Amino acid sequence: MSAAVEKYVLHWGEMGTRWGTNRTVSQIQAILYLSPHPLRADEIVDLLSVARSNVSTSIRELQSYGLVQMTHTLGDRRDYFESPHDVWELFRVIIEQRKQRELNPTLAMLKDCAAEVDAEDETDPITKERIKNMLAFFESTNDWYEQISKIPTGTLTKLMALGAKITKLIKP
Repeated sequence: MSAAVEKYVLHWGEMGTRWGTNRTVSQIQAILYLSPHPLRADEIVDLLSVARSNVSTSIRELQSYGLVQMTHTLGDRRDYFESPHDVWELFRVIIEQRKQRELNPTLAMLKDCAAEVDAEDETDPITKERIKNMLAFFESTNDWYEQISKIPTGTLTKLMALGAKITKLIKP
């Protein structure tokens, strides 16, 4: 592995821990993303100098997220692994996974809390209002995500390139 690739993989592992993911899981995803061809688990073991069991567990976790797929080579019985190489596809998978694990449960909890505080007399009206505001924010975020997730990649890249210029289309 070249110095630049090693730097990328190490940094990706560090960022993974900040995002709430195991370092090795993130490093394996980074290696598979950068690799020009699918890799076997033993190749990943050698590249990262980690235990085979750690690689196997990490690969299963990445597969459950949809970030790694198993492939096979004709005439070879071993399993090979690869990551999507389209950065937009990776981004979409990661965002969808985070939505499922973080946004959806919070949205459900906020809906429950809003319904409960509505029925309570002892909760201060300001507190009720703040819970409703938070629910409205999360519902808006969820609705925005649902709309954005359906936009084709080409359109989304153009939209992002507009940056703050998009605000000119919105009348105050």
